[in-house]
Amino acid sequence: QVTGHLDDCTCDVETIDAFNNYKLFPRLNELLESNYFRYYKVNLNKPCPFWNDNSHCGIRDCAVKPCPSDEVPGGIRSGSYKYSEEANNLAEECEEAKRLGAVDGSLSKETQQAVLQWAQHDDSSDTFCEADDIYSPDAEYVDLLLNPERYTGYKGPDAWKIWNSIYEENCFKPQNVKRPLASDRGESLIYLTKWFSRVCIEKRAFYKLISGLHASINIHLSARYLLQDTWSEKKWGPNVTEFQQRFDEVITSGEGPRRLKNLYFLYLIELRALSKVLPFFQRPGFQLYTGNESHDAETKNLLLEILHLAKSFPLHFDENSLFAGSQKEAAKLKEEFRLHFRNISKIMDCVGCFKCRLWGKLQTQGLGTALKILFSENLIEKIPGSGPSYGFQLTRQEIVALFNAFGRL
Repeated sequence: QVTGHLDDCTCDVETIDAFNNYKLFPRLNELLESNYFRYYKVNLNKPCPFWNDNSHCGIRDCAVKPCPSDEVPGGIRSGSYKYSEEANNLAEECEEAKRLGAVDGSLSKETQQAVLQWAQHDDSSDTFCEADDIYSPDAEYVDLLLNPERYTGYKGPDAWKIWNSIYEENCFKPQNVKRPLASDRGESLIYLTKWFSRVCIEKRAFYKLISGLHASINIHLSARYLLQDTWSEKKWGPNVTEFQQRFDEVITSGEGPRRLKNLYFLYLIELRALSKVLPFFQRPGFQLYTGNESHDAETKNLLLEILHLAKSFPLHFDENSLFAGSQKEAAKLKEEFRLHFRNISKIMDCVGCFKCRLWGKLQTQGLGTALKILFSENLIEKIPGSGPSYGFQLTRQEIVALFNAFGRL
């Protein structure tokens, strides 16, 4: 049993369990079953940017079944937001901006390219994820309820390589600790414990977020494991042995409970982001548009109820403890944080199992969106009660990923 106080927080496991299980999770589950949140647009055909690897998992359960377009609500497909005057004005302004921002044909090819890159850089300067181009012909809507996260049979060297590159190349950690699942566990753990006591809270936090994400994914694979696969039926259910191999204190030389505590740490970070983003969603002009007006109003009410509930949590993580040093040092560290995380989001395009890739991309985009919210607090505080929110924006993709990723935790 994982119990007690969490490092770097004022919170404990029991408070989170009681709050989540009895108050928040039932409402969140209902939200995630609504039409707005169940459809996620994703490009599962992007090539891996880090190594040449076209090996895709041939197992049937690795496949993702995209939605026929007529099953996706028209409002989501068209991307229009007809309910709000503000959104219509915004659409007109976007058209105008597009016209003004079109690259001047008289510029040389190199200059045109540079201008486009500047625009892309401006757009991405506050994002922690390499987002899919949802307008690409390869991007398709997926019904998340029909493609649940579960064990598909994808394992071995390919899966190991993904997590290895995440930990080895993108995670702040001591050089002499190889990846947390390495065979020299006992020795790695001693190094890790010493390193944790010396390193700054930001680098500790980053490592714990990735470890928490890893733990979350492994728990889902253990909880929905393929227990029986015959021509007549498939049976999915909890595989206790698989869970123990990853989290049992004795089998993992004491590392398992630490991984589970990192999951609670990740939960606190995403919960904090939800509590901070309330002003963005509670503007009268903001709509969760699917085309069904009464359902959309109900969904928005439920969403606001969840955000108010998140705000009421008594022992929030204090994000002011992050990047609190000198401004120059803090800015450098924040940018390093962002670039590390963007890299991790790109690695998700190297996952050979499409179902694992779908949930990996969604959960990293969800965490990236949570980080974007926490680092945009000043902008969120300045959002006007009505009219467009220019300083801070979330796309539909980010909103769907944020809540579904939190639902996984």
